[in-house]
Amino acid sequence: MPSAIRLHAFFAATSLVSGLCLAIPAIAQDADAAPAATLSIELNAQQQTERGCKLSFLARNASGADIAAVVFETVLFDTNGQVERLTLFDFAALPANKPRLRQFVVPGLQCDALGQVLINGAATCDAPAGAQVCTDGLTLSSRTDVEMMG
Repeated sequence: MPSAIRLHAFFAATSLVSGLCLAIPAIAQDADAAPAATLSIELNAQQQTERGCKLSFLARNASGADIAAVVFETVLFDTNGQVERLTLFDFAALPANKPRLRQFVVPGLQCDALGQVLINGAATCDAPAGAQVCTDGLTLSSRTDVEMMG
């Protein structure tokens, strides 16, 4: 019987070691994974108006907490890749888990001359988890021909 107990202990220890070996790569992968998207901004549409180009952005806050205020420093590039202007877009409050549409008219800009939009950073980010909520895990996309970068 003592050898049966030792055999049982051996198999139990082997199972434990095997389980740990399988778990370690999973833990390492989680540490290397990109941060989860907490805030996404999509350039949804652009429309030429008499005053300039109206840009419509769809913002989704998936951080789990309301963002009281966020202002993004934004760089607009023409179709040749040259800076057209640096501006601030005030997205105001972004409640958690509720999409919000924000529109900005860029005076004097022709929509067909806009090539890229760069979110350069958050000039203001009033969020319970801190300013990193507005920049870490930020995902950008576009439904237009204008590329979003960040």
